[in-house]
Amino acid sequence: MPELDPALVARWRADGGELVDLLTRTRELLGGVAAFRLGPDPTVLVTDPRAVQQVLALHPDRYVKRSHRARLLVGDGVLSATGDAWRGQRRVLQGQFTGKGMRRYEDRIEAAARTAAGRWAAYARTGEEFDLGDEMRRFALDTIWRSLTGHPLDPDTERELGAVSTVMGALPTLPARAPGAAVAAELARIDAVARHAIAAARRGEAGPDGPGLLHVLLDAAGQHAEYTDDLLRDELVTLLVAGHETTATTLTWLYLLLDGHPEAREEALAAGGEGTPERRQALGALVQEALRLYPAAWILPRHAVEDGLLAGHAVPAGTDVLVCPYLTHRDPELWPDPERFDPARFTTPGRRPSEPGSHLPFGIGPRACLGLRFALREATALLEHLLPAHRPRFRTTPAGTVFGITVRPDGATPVSLA
Repeated sequence: MPELDPALVARWRADGGELVDLLTRTRELLGGVAAFRLGPDPTVLVTDPRAVQQVLALHPDRYVKRSHRARLLVGDGVLSATGDAWRGQRRVLQGQFTGKGMRRYEDRIEAAARTAAGRWAAYARTGEEFDLGDEMRRFALDTIWRSLTGHPLDPDTERELGAVSTVMGALPTLPARAPGAAVAAELARIDAVARHAIAAARRGEAGPDGPGLLHVLLDAAGQHAEYTDDLLRDELVTLLVAGHETTATTLTWLYLLLDGHPEAREEALAAGGEGTPERRQALGALVQEALRLYPAAWILPRHAVEDGLLAGHAVPAGTDVLVCPYLTHRDPELWPDPERFDPARFTTPGRRPSEPGSHLPFGIGPRACLGLRFALREATALLEHLLPAHRPRFRTTPAGTVFGITVRPDGATPVSLA
């Protein structure tokens, strides 16, 4: 297998470069399956779509997920669970995110979108400036909270769950078992909200929208001894984190992209009238193209537990493997002019590559994100309300990108509404 020159790795370290810089250089010089060394053993980078499919979809028992970088926050929830525990937890939840299951949450998604639209209408009337990223998090948190509990997001819960973003931002630099007093205090706030919600659901306090995903978990606890109070807490926090951070970040990126490409907004609105399948498809394409450029999961670590071949190269047991959707999505051989924001890639036949591993913002294979359909519907529902009515004007835009647990804009996003 081709391996990056150790001198280049040493130079990257001396320059204090980010991991994405090293991965980009490895892919540029050596192609879609290549190795580099940060220690005595090589790490294999995988961006070629056929090799991506081998790792994530065809041989998931050979290339396994050992844990998750957010484990300090989500504990043993389905995002970080492995082996038989993960399989059991996924079985409990997966029916909630199928086509039939999704219909239970359509009204809640729509209600959260209408609430956000009401806030934006008030901002437009008063001329008040607000942070677009904060608004996207508020909407996405309201959506998942309604879906979990049946209750709209209240101010106290919103304030306490603001700790999620603080912890997510700190995680990449924290030691796994010693988060420090400040982060521990934020984790305690999140824990208190989760345990209060679980206790309320146990008392039968369903919200005005009726039982939600939390009640599905409580039903599982009645049938499976492994669903202790701690696991219920971990699963609830996992759904909270996965259900709002990635969606909020994607919508923030999308509005930043539309600010530089106003024609894309006009083309989406011109695709069809309000509520038509044509417009919904065009809005979905905006979201998919934002996810191509800034995938919800920008890097997917795996670990080889047995010897195997990957794209003709030997990968010994014990090798760490990094699948990088961010780089696959920016491969010019797959996506011509890859840095350009072009939603037509997802509406024009033949414009996007056909290999399953070429577009994977939520992963592929058995460990693909359960909430993919939920997130796409949520984002589209909000755009149906906001895009025709408002065009945000950014006072400033972030100068860079942060590659942490997610890939997010580096800085505030203050806007006013036209």
